[in-house]
Amino acid sequence: MSISFNGDINSVMNDLNTSRAKASKAADLEKSLSSLKNLNKASDAELMQACKSFEAYLVEQVMTKVKEAVVPSEENENKYLTLFKGRLYEEYSNQIAENGELGIAQQLYEAMKRDYGH
Repeated sequence: MSISFNGDINSVMNDLNTSRAKASKAADLEKSLSSLKNLNKASDAELMQACKSFEAYLVEQVMTKVKEAVVPSEENENKYLTLFKGRLYEEYSNQIAENGELGIAQQLYEAMKRDYGH
């Protein structure tokens, strides 16, 4: 007796790994923000780092969704290429947030300082 799959097991595993990575990043962001429970006592550096983490996460999600909308899915794409694309988007996102190119983190930081009396 043999068992056959109509779908591609590699594709399923890639989807699972991608979902796990996204959940992990969201959990890391949530942890970063929850560590600042009392924003009145958070240092400016901690506050800015949390804002940059949020901006990087946001940019990475946008880049991923734009890629999915623009580039057709390649069923036979190499699993290593998929892994490195995700890492590349993550690195681009971190660089954009760190360099302040969009300014989302800076605006969020200034709003939080104003709202929490830093």
